[in-house]
Amino acid sequence: MGLHHLLGQPLPVPENPFDRCMVLPGTQLVLRPLRCIPALGRLPLRTLMDLRELVSALNNFASLSLAASWDNVGLLVEPSPPHTVNTLLLTNDLTEEVMEEAVQKKADFILSYHPPIFTPLKRVTWKTWKERLVVRALEHRIGIYSPHTAYDAIPHGVNNWLAKGLGACTSVPLQPSTAPGYPAEGTHRVEFCTGDTEHLDMVLSKIKDIQEISCLTTFPARAEDEEQTRVSLNCSQKALMEVVALLSQNSLLYHKTEILLLQKPLLPHTGMGRLCTLSEPVSLSDVIERIKSHLKLRHIRLAMGMGKTLESPVKKAALCAGSGSSVLKGTEADLYLTGEMSHHDVLDAVANGISVILCEHSNTERGFLSELRDMLAIHLQNKINIIVSEKDRDPLQVA
Repeated sequence: MGLHHLLGQPLPVPENPFDRCMVLPGTQLVLRPLRCIPALGRLPLRTLMDLRELVSALNNFASLSLAASWDNVGLLVEPSPPHTVNTLLLTNDLTEEVMEEAVQKKADFILSYHPPIFTPLKRVTWKTWKERLVVRALEHRIGIYSPHTAYDAIPHGVNNWLAKGLGACTSVPLQPSTAPGYPAEGTHRVEFCTGDTEHLDMVLSKIKDIQEISCLTTFPARAEDEEQTRVSLNCSQKALMEVVALLSQNSLLYHKTEILLLQKPLLPHTGMGRLCTLSEPVSLSDVIERIKSHLKLRHIRLAMGMGKTLESPVKKAALCAGSGSSVLKGTEADLYLTGEMSHHDVLDAVANGISVILCEHSNTERGFLSELRDMLAIHLQNKINIIVSEKDRDPLQVA
């Protein structure tokens, strides 16, 4: 058989199929129509992924260290190993209806943007719906993973997707993320210099007894034309008080002490919320239509800023997917865009001349899943099948 037969071209069929057939006595010849073999380049190259390999790849896609400290992210439900994944289901909220969909579609893994387990479970029974999710997941060997605020922070995440609804604009995080793991330990650095070697040895021995001290180093220095020893150490806020108390026992030593606040370097384009500067000012009414089109919504909620109208220009918009009050508060902008805000935070914004658009919590997040599916397919090298839930929806609707 020629190679061209495998490259999407139909197999040739003789004008008379019997011309090249020999039928033995007592046998029956059954003819079936020949089908074209798909081109090799179009065949889906799917392979299974080990659960741990998949989780590691997801953690590389968005570091969980970027998530808010209060959040519950990462692998939440793990079937007993070994566990392989062929189909991954994406959802914004893992409800019982979505879980049933996952079972029916034979998903081995669910990536739920919102963590279905947030507050600790004291038992796993059939009594509450969140407990039933865990039971069903383990019964059907389905892993559950949640990235939540880690996906809010990344440059290619939820907030950047939401910003696309404004039109052409540049954006910066409202609450920038800091580099994870830097500095390794301590929040303060203490440095002092002394030429009194005997007294220094006593001070160092006492410092070493203090808890939460790290990076304690000594090196030669020269000050006031005198050979001295410079000491540097990192410590926590609590340990700092003890170090200062110890050094203050020697007034000369204490007056030569420097205390530095250690701050982690900021990560570019990474963090919570976005402050967006539109390329050209547009009217508030135009922004509303853009957002409704982007989020595929027929209705939004609007609070008009004091002294503003639908024709007022919007140049700067601050946004935060989900519940944005704490991130948006105090930001100077023409518009706040988020899913939900408290009543009093809306009043504050309006009084400051800032218009507010509310779209309901998950409506500002769910549309990201289609974009996420395509990004993960590339990141995971098309090794597994990735599908977006058809049952996931916002619980609120206009009646």
